[in-house]
Amino acid sequence: MPRTLEGQITMEKTPSYFVTKEAPRRIYNMSRDTKLIVVVRNPVTRAISDYTQTLSKNPTIPSFQALAFKNVSMGLIDTTWSAVRIGIYAKHLDNWLQYFPLSKFLFVSGERLVSDPAGEMGRVQDFLGLKRVVTDKHFYFNETKGFPCLKKPEGSSRPRCLGKSKGRPHPKIDVQVVQRLQEFYRPFNMKFYQMTGQDFGWD
Repeated sequence: MPRTLEGQITMEKTPSYFVTKEAPRRIYNMSRDTKLIVVVRNPVTRAISDYTQTLSKNPTIPSFQALAFKNVSMGLIDTTWSAVRIGIYAKHLDNWLQYFPLSKFLFVSGERLVSDPAGEMGRVQDFLGLKRVVTDKHFYFNETKGFPCLKKPEGSSRPRCLGKSKGRPHPKIDVQVVQRLQEFYRPFNMKFYQMTGQDFGWD
């Protein structure tokens, strides 16, 4: 990490930190004062989105259903598949809480980031002890993408939107498969709500 001077904040992001077993210890050893922001979304939607991303790179992979279940007839979910495993947020948070207190975390709702980007960004700025500079006026809703984008920064002619890999249409997944996954995640979601003191409304 670059050296951070007085009055500066250094930020870094990677989706895999939260789910990597060794990450909390390593980050704690680097700096126990680190503030941690975790963006989470409905784990079922997250798994389908993960699959959609992989499918776009490798169209020959098995169906979502084939990968999600160890045994379809018995409804056994395959927790070794990373798309499923990542959404068991309570398990990952347990690992982090061995090193960092809950006060060092901000949990951002992926759904609210779409429905109210300025509100969620307000929470982020407050958590980091920053003046609220990013507000409603910085966002517009992109109909094509289906989510908010940043209006053009000063000195730039184009608005800033997430890349091609974001906002892809999801493949149609059988309703029973989605329901079974919702049932699977429910107890983990409830535990996550209790741990964070936040109800994300996924059920």
